[in-house]
Amino acid sequence: MRRRGWDDYDFLVITGDAYVDHPSFGTTIIARVLEAEGYRVAILPQPDWKDPKAFAALGRPRLAVMISAGNIDSMVAHYTAAKKRRHDDAYSPGRKPGLRPDHATVVYSNRVREVFGDIPIVIGGLEASLRRFAHYDYWEDKVRRSILFDAQADILTYGMGERATKEIAARLASGTPVSEITDVRGTCVAAKFPNVCAYPKVEVPSFEEVASSKEAYAKANMVEYQEHDPFVGKAIVQKHGRDFLIVNPPAMPLTTQEMDEVAELPYVKEPHPMYDDMGGVPAIEEVRFSVTHNRGCFGACNFCSLAFHQGRTISCRSHESVIREVKALTAHPGFKGYIHDVGGPSATFRRPSCQKQLKSGLCKNRACLAPEPCPNLDADHTDYMMLLRKLREIPKVKKVFIRSGIRFDYLMKDPSGEFFTDLVQHHISGQLKVAPEHCVAHTLDYMGKPHIEVYEKFREKYQKLNRRYGKEQYLVPYLISSHPGCTLKDAVELAEWLNKQGHMPEQVQDFYPTPGTLATCMWYTGIDPRTMKPVFVPRTPHDKALQRALMQWRKPQNRKLVLEALQKTDRQDLIGFGKHCLVRPDKGAAPKQEDRRAKQSKQPVPRKPSDRSGKKAGWAKAKPKNTKGRGINKRK
Repeated sequence: MRRRGWDDYDFLVITGDAYVDHPSFGTTIIARVLEAEGYRVAILPQPDWKDPKAFAALGRPRLAVMISAGNIDSMVAHYTAAKKRRHDDAYSPGRKPGLRPDHATVVYSNRVREVFGDIPIVIGGLEASLRRFAHYDYWEDKVRRSILFDAQADILTYGMGERATKEIAARLASGTPVSEITDVRGTCVAAKFPNVCAYPKVEVPSFEEVASSKEAYAKANMVEYQEHDPFVGKAIVQKHGRDFLIVNPPAMPLTTQEMDEVAELPYVKEPHPMYDDMGGVPAIEEVRFSVTHNRGCFGACNFCSLAFHQGRTISCRSHESVIREVKALTAHPGFKGYIHDVGGPSATFRRPSCQKQLKSGLCKNRACLAPEPCPNLDADHTDYMMLLRKLREIPKVKKVFIRSGIRFDYLMKDPSGEFFTDLVQHHISGQLKVAPEHCVAHTLDYMGKPHIEVYEKFREKYQKLNRRYGKEQYLVPYLISSHPGCTLKDAVELAEWLNKQGHMPEQVQDFYPTPGTLATCMWYTGIDPRTMKPVFVPRTPHDKALQRALMQWRKPQNRKLVLEALQKTDRQDLIGFGKHCLVRPDKGAAPKQEDRRAKQSKQPVPRKPSDRSGKKAGWAKAKPKNTKGRGINKRK
């Protein structure tokens, strides 16, 4: 501030991540957007939440404090799906854990209120976005009220917050009291009366109702999901005690020109140099030579928070903007010729799933891709393919990879197949990660994923193209265990399918109930909110351990759990020595009934069928009478 000649500043931006000045970090984008609007912005990363003085280190801002927990929910950052504490944090210097508190948005906001009193507080980021309504908290195993109330904040911005942030800043700068800023799209406010809402609205069951009734929770969650549509979505009102939560409709997605402007703000694209002696910030490594070209995802997997945060409407940058960014990356001293990713939530989406979306919004009662693709789906990959071809021609660029994932079901609907050929020839760095997630049809329906036959056709074509072009490239399927709707029998079927594929995952993702998603609603309520019908949920740690062990059946430490699972599901046919079996029987185990009968009747060893030379039939040669000293190898 002294070097810039500032006596004061306008906005204090607090983040639970280390400060990395890169457009993959939401807090950085908001700070740069405010700067571009002419405001003075100070960033306070990972302040010591135990010390109020840490929040006053830069003095009191003139207009407001803006707070984010960071790029991911602070509870997800701290705990595994088994609720065990994580040992490191990629978003902190030197991977050091514990530099942000649990429920960081709430803690930071309360500290700011303690230090600065009645200063306007705006909370945002993924944590605030997913917790904007009354929501189930997996780590406390209870329904919490909207984070807006717990944080004592004035405004909550949800989704991608550039539009809302600029409007809030302009109104504060003009002298409008924060209590009067209640109608900005993409924001939530608290009010004494519901008529404060300026938009057509729908009311969902209150916090008290959803906390006491799982059926009410499921109904509310479905409405919240369906109204998250910038074109036709209504405002949502939810009562919390004597007050009302007003959730205004989502902000309109950025245009291509606006996306370009945000992406090309003067980011340094490195962690702050104060972290150099602390081991740097590991999170930069994955994105330093990557480019984000789109936002939004109409894949709408039920376990994914994207649909509830970024939304299902696609926004994308122009070819020219992406090319300028890649050319700038080639001048980086560490650039070795490889663009690690040109992607986003799903790399291949650069257009709406159909033209109807831009006028009528997204269909409320069906998904674009699952269980079967909509007949109106537009799966043309030409624009993305042409962008990648232009990037490959840039001097100093050796390879352009795609690592952020592709929707294989969307790819298979492309009638030309030209992009698939380009993908195999030019854009895979040894292995391609895709997400079939499971193989059982009804489990995939609960996930919102296509049935496994689509993946198998994709894999067959992928292998065929690799053979054609002499490539040795592999598929890495992502899979989820213990998802709502997945029974132990389904988990055994998945293990059986994996065994037939000759694949055992190195890592297994256990279902993680993150706030706001439809799958988390199923996990908590035992109800599918789309149909209001009961759904099986594997909740206990042992049930989850059984399903997880089945996906890694070859590991010795999983043997007992796999045996238990097979016995519980009456699948002893998978215990044995055949190729189809998952585990061998215990030593000294009683022989199977058919083995006993064969022994009692003294049946001879089956022989190979007769061939034209007249030799006797049987499947194996008879054991030699005496092999001692004759140099004949004994049969195993």
